[in-house]
Amino acid sequence: MGVILLDIGNVMVRVDFYAFCNAVAAPGDRIPLQIFDRYCVGALKSRLDRGLLDPAAFIDLMAEDPLLRYMQRECMITAWQEIFSPLEGALEGVRALCEEHRLWIMSDTDPMHFDFLSLTVPHLANRERYYLSYMYGSLKSSDEAFRHVLTDSGVQPEQLLLIDDREDNCDSAARQGIRSVRFSSWPETLAAIKQHSTNSSLWS
Repeated sequence: MGVILLDIGNVMVRVDFYAFCNAVAAPGDRIPLQIFDRYCVGALKSRLDRGLLDPAAFIDLMAEDPLLRYMQRECMITAWQEIFSPLEGALEGVRALCEEHRLWIMSDTDPMHFDFLSLTVPHLANRERYYLSYMYGSLKSSDEAFRHVLTDSGVQPEQLLLIDDREDNCDSAARQGIRSVRFSSWPETLAAIKQHSTNSSLWS
């Protein structure tokens, strides 16, 4: 029985940051795109996801930005959280994984998103371990994230398998000796994991 490191965004749930951008944007054709570039990707988002920026401070920055229309901070937090929707096959896929393997959650996320997901995604709850970027300070695109998993868990790299939708994260895992499956759909992912199980006694 191997250990699956399972991503959340676009693996367990679909993510749409433009839903947030459109919900909070001040009038203007290109304003949502500017909000996306400023807050949903890049250095500021990286600091939030690595636990280097307090969520309240992040919300304050947006509340003071003229790109965003005036709204109560509580409403802004709600808009920031309500970017997720069900992903086809995820619930059944997670159940299938749990029948054969240990399942750990590994995600680049912030406290606001994870708090919301914990309450709204039933197949995210009660997992054995959670490796969340804001808790240990590293994104999965860095080798340090996977070194942390190995050091913290004491599990050997060949016992782990990452499921993630981003190639750079899979590359980081590979540099630490951890195999991965690049997620595209649940049927393809489950078939790939079955192949891993066939080829390795650690996964049977």
